[in-house]
Amino acid sequence: MQVLGLNWVVLERTGSATAVGFSVLAGTLPALLVGPFAGALADRVDPRRIIMAGQAVHLGLALLLAVLVWGGAPLGMLYLLTAVSGVVTSVEGPALGRFGAQVVPPEDLPNALALGSLVNSAGRVLGMSLAGVLAAAVGEPALFLVNAVTFLAVISTVRAVRVGELHPLAVSAPERAGLRAGLAHVRANSTLLTLFALGFVLSSLGRNYQVTMAAMSSGPLDAGAEGYGLLSAVFAVGAVIGGLIAARMRGLGAPVLLAAAAITSVLQAVSGLMPGLFGFAALIVAIAAGAVVIDTVMGTRVQLDSAEEMRGRVLSVQGAVAAAAGAVGGPLLGWMCEGLGPGPALVVAGLVTLAVTGCAAVALGVDRRAAARVVEGRVPVAAAAG
Repeated sequence: MQVLGLNWVVLERTGSATAVGFSVLAGTLPALLVGPFAGALADRVDPRRIIMAGQAVHLGLALLLAVLVWGGAPLGMLYLLTAVSGVVTSVEGPALGRFGAQVVPPEDLPNALALGSLVNSAGRVLGMSLAGVLAAAVGEPALFLVNAVTFLAVISTVRAVRVGELHPLAVSAPERAGLRAGLAHVRANSTLLTLFALGFVLSSLGRNYQVTMAAMSSGPLDAGAEGYGLLSAVFAVGAVIGGLIAARMRGLGAPVLLAAAAITSVLQAVSGLMPGLFGFAALIVAIAAGAVVIDTVMGTRVQLDSAEEMRGRVLSVQGAVAAAAGAVGGPLLGWMCEGLGPGPALVVAGLVTLAVTGCAAVALGVDRRAAARVVEGRVPVAAAAG
């Protein structure tokens, strides 16, 4: 709710989509700068303490935002609050991931992450819908006040968790507790590097549908703002369906990830050739569902394929990769839509992500064979790790 409300305030004051883009950038840039250090903190400090502190700060920021918007504060102040909120979110991210892995045993983690994706997708749909109603009915300051109250629910929930029933994760030894040790762990794990590279390409060229849906609506589909609104709603429905599918799957391994990435890549390329709004919308449902499955499997593999004591730092690197993909992909797809046309841009982007998925399949297959040889004792462990 707060994101939509703030973007609307910025757009209403400036009439500039570029100004809204700066607001989004201010919220996402901290993930690139603060994320790795947040991961090192999550690996050493009880994640519940980080989460509750972060939620308390979010509550204060939401209250301050309500006051500033009500008083007509300068736009620069709103950008500053957005950046501070982004810093807090970046610090919380690895702690939330590490805490989530403590709530359920490892064998249930894939389904827990899938249910989390479902809840997040439903929350985005309901939050955006409610924000539009509240903004029109009571104004943006009241919307931010409602958002402030919700953080109390999160704090109360974390405090209510029975600590004795958690599944503790290993904590880094002092000599392996720093940022450098975490980055070294990621560099030495070829599986994680492959997953991050695949995730970057899929997120930058295959997931920035807010850009391509707008370009298709105003261009080849000739559907205008109403069509864009319909496609946004359809995308949200597809995300919920994807969460349901992922939550029912037991084996969320590399084959599922690669199959989902390949299918969504093909569908993206085909979507660029669709002549009508409803045909394009039907593909969007499937693409959004596949995107959630990809996110769920990616999150599962990143957690389970990394050392427990490094979990927070690995999650922070994943967050930084996602932020970089968003920062690069949006402008790149916009440039492709303007230079090639929206339809050809989708075709080219889909073919590129399909090719990268094929490369990732080869790389992950090599990793699995190397791991099998280590288990069988045919090669030294150090050689396989290298």
